[in-house]
Amino acid sequence: MGNRERLSNLYPFIDGKPQDAAAMKNALLESVRQKAADHVTIFESYFNKNRENIIDAAHLIAGTYRGNGRLFTMGNGGSSCDAAHVAVEFLHPVTAGRPALTAINLTADVAMMTAVSNDVGYDHIYVRQIIAQGREGDCLIGMSTSGNSNNLLRAFSKARDMGLATIGLAGMSGGEMADAGLDACLIVETDSIHRIQECHVATYHILWDLVHTLLADNRGGLSATGGRT
Repeated sequence: MGNRERLSNLYPFIDGKPQDAAAMKNALLESVRQKAADHVTIFESYFNKNRENIIDAAHLIAGTYRGNGRLFTMGNGGSSCDAAHVAVEFLHPVTAGRPALTAINLTADVAMMTAVSNDVGYDHIYVRQIIAQGREGDCLIGMSTSGNSNNLLRAFSKARDMGLATIGLAGMSGGEMADAGLDACLIVETDSIHRIQECHVATYHILWDLVHTLLADNRGGLSATGGRT
């Protein structure tokens, strides 16, 4: 088989030849089936392995709020969107009767992040914020599909030194995050970035629900802004 034929097999549109519409539809349908099946398999495996760890993480967050602490979130790229999502879930609960709880998205301040990146490097964008804003009794959640994001690892290290609870959501083998001594580290064991992120979204939705369940007996003592009355 020549190089041109190999390329044609890999990239069927390279020669500009019309494609068989029925064959293409069947191929796309099969792709959908395989990805959905893969999602279910990984989803079930991850939650079966991490049920207890998720409950432990929920207790950490609930304990933070009981102690009038705050939740901080961080991540890079798609995980920065997850960090924002986690924060807004706690700040703006979608279920009636559940209080708003303080959550600070460390990816939100563009001026601060670009200043730190420009002056001392991207690895410092989160640790600088934790030094300035964190205090003992707070909680820091960081998400990384590889578990190797150095800016998250630096922030986690400082947070642990300062007495914050630390929770990591990682993928693959967990990377360096798995060995960082976090209070909880939830690892989606697949190299598919999409499947990792799908599990992360479900995880923090479940955490949000569990935390409010654990705080149910404290609702009378929590203010609308997440502090004690």
